Amino acid sequence: MAGEPASTEAGPGLPFRQYLLKIHSRCNLACDYCYMYEAADQSWRTRPRRMELATARRVGALIARHAAEHELDEVGVVLHGGEPLLVGAAHLDALLNELTGALAGRSAVRFSLQTNGLRLLAEPALLDVLHRHRVSVGVSLDGAPVDHDRHRRFPGGAGSHARTAEALRLLTSPEHRSLFAGLLCVVDLAADPVGTYEALLDFAPPRIDLLLPHGTWEAQPPGLLRTLPTAPPDGSAPTPYADWLRAVFDRWYDAPRRETGIRLFEELAVLLLGGRASSEAVGLAPVDLVVVEADGTIEQADSLKAAYDGAPGTGLDVFRHDFGAAAAHPAFRARQRGRAGLGPVCAACPLAGVCGGGLYAHRYANGGFGHPSVYCADLAALIGHIGGRLRRDLVRPGGPARPTAAVAAGGARPDDGWERTGQDG
Repeated sequence: MAGEPASTEAGPGLPFRQYLLKIHSRCNLACDYCYMYEAADQSWRTRPRRMELATARRVGALIARHAAEHELDEVGVVLHGGEPLLVGAAHLDALLNELTGALAGRSAVRFSLQTNGLRLLAEPALLDVLHRHRVSVGVSLDGAPVDHDRHRRFPGGAGSHARTAEALRLLTSPEHRSLFAGLLCVVDLAADPVGTYEALLDFAPPRIDLLLPHGTWEAQPPGLLRTLPTAPPDGSAPTPYADWLRAVFDRWYDAPRRETGIRLFEELAVLLLGGRASSEAVGLAPVDLVVVEADGTIEQADSLKAAYDGAPGTGLDVFRHDFGAAAAHPAFRARQRGRAGLGPVCAACPLAGVCGGGLYAHRYANGGFGHPSVYCADLAALIGHIGGRLRRDLVRPGGPARPTAAVAAGGARPDDGWERTGQDG
């Protein structure tokens, strides 16, 4: 592809440790920013509505084989959609039984699920299934009612916040709180940043994942109108997304006690302090996640749907190929090369080790991904701000305080699975 960094590597590729399964390909909401239905790729139109048990059985066998070949003690399985809970309690239970049966005695499995939460109200038996299989649940919530309802609407146009909040009250009740992994929120420049954060805090989430809206240089996110840079950012460009995120960071960082974890901030803090992050959005860690669509098609990360029609495709499926073939595919290898996989502008940037070029999908321009993120200037400004706050605390009398606490409690711990994918639900 034009604009791609040259690659001469060959070999089997790194093993997959995360498997995102699209168990239902339709949704009960019509969110206006959804990459699945509203972006360039429209492959959902030809997919079956749900993943059948035969497909799940095959996926489970292939995961078990891949884990055995690479001596993986543990793998993560993320249940996704569409809206994954539309499969219903009985099918979800049967599907999870297929997966656990295939992996029993071979590799431990951590199940997680990203949902809008609404089906928990309509079919409470789903909660029994989630408890039985120890599935951690992340819920999508975009802050205060007016902000959430601006984008996350029912097909008829009504807002979904009231029902989502009701579902969250059920999920966070003492009986079900152990399932709750956290909240996923898409950044909206029209929303007050601190108000958004505090609206999320109302549900006492253990983690919050703040996602930048998906966009590329050719279909830019709301509020941006930029030209493709030829050099690293110099700090002169407006950075509306960094401004929004800095306000949240300061409110979170300056709290008198730890209120929650915020994945993006913790990952950046870890990287700035010399650690290694596990996010696809920042840093240079090689991708270890693979997507399986409802029909068994093997694809790359869903966020690539924002780039062009067919962007996540590999030409592989679980009935004719295994995950070893996927790991060796050039598309996955391109995202496992670290700094060598960056384009020339990013490779020359002093922030490359922290930023990592940003989310791969956000780099798309002129037929390729060998460019900085469309959020390049924002990422640089946010990194500079967080780095400045950390430096001031690390050199003050008495030594480090908040930075150490944030890293130890958040970014340096093992990944929870549901929030690492950068996928909304």
